[in-house]
Amino acid sequence: MTVGDARSFARAAAREGAWVIFEASGGYDRVLRDGLEAAQASFSRVNPRQAHDFARAMGVIGKTDRVDARMLATFGQRLQPPQTPPVSPTRQVLLAQITRRRQLVEMRKQEITRLQQTTDRDSRSDIKSLILLLERRIEKVETRIAEIIRSSPELAETDRRLQSVPGVGTIVAATIMAELPEIGTTDRRKIAALAGLAPIARDSGQRNGRRVIGGGRATVRTVLYLAALHASRHSTMFKAFRQKLQASGKPVKAALTATARKLLCVLNSMVADGTYFREIQPT
Repeated sequence: MTVGDARSFARAAAREGAWVIFEASGGYDRVLRDGLEAAQASFSRVNPRQAHDFARAMGVIGKTDRVDARMLATFGQRLQPPQTPPVSPTRQVLLAQITRRRQLVEMRKQEITRLQQTTDRDSRSDIKSLILLLERRIEKVETRIAEIIRSSPELAETDRRLQSVPGVGTIVAATIMAELPEIGTTDRRKIAALAGLAPIARDSGQRNGRRVIGGGRATVRTVLYLAALHASRHSTMFKAFRQKLQASGKPVKAALTATARKLLCVLNSMVADGTYFREIQPT
């Protein structure tokens, strides 16, 4: 969908008072969402897995654009998902820069891998030059991210609160603010589910299956893993929490996942209450 098509569709939806239902598609839906927000049209951006599970439950196996559109309409009528809150222009700009930084970091990672795989002198020289260029571009984007946060009193204050927690740095805080705008506005279970850190039960009869996580916003989950790793090394509270889990027999990955979930819940409470992190000594 082009920008022009999205704007025309959004204006028509707002004019008719329609409620638009569409799937989150990893950034491909951004043009549509921006158009709907600009036209002040009502819409719900739903999790693709939830929509696909609904289609299967309805007995729909085939997949075409027409079938998908019909099923999304039925999904909206039956389940009535909540309206997706609008994202402020400042957060939209921040999200664009966070996304761009992630793209550049991935490109640098690919070039570093290529450097390790080649022995040709000319190729190595070219790759090294590109890596230096990417590093400069990453630094420029990070500077822009800091400027965007400083320009907004609300973001700047939230940033200070988030970074008061050991392990939460500039990029982690910026990613959470940009990609998890619900932080501080919902309860701990819902915020964990949005980040894909909520444990999913796998029980049947007398069998208690292993809890797993899934879905949610992968980019947020990734930065929370990294933050939890640092927090469990430099914060007394998070270190004790992770060590207790591992001492009880939890695998390292499961303990780290639980630590990331606890970290997110702490951050959520801090933003909701307007407080800063306080180290709690384990009992």
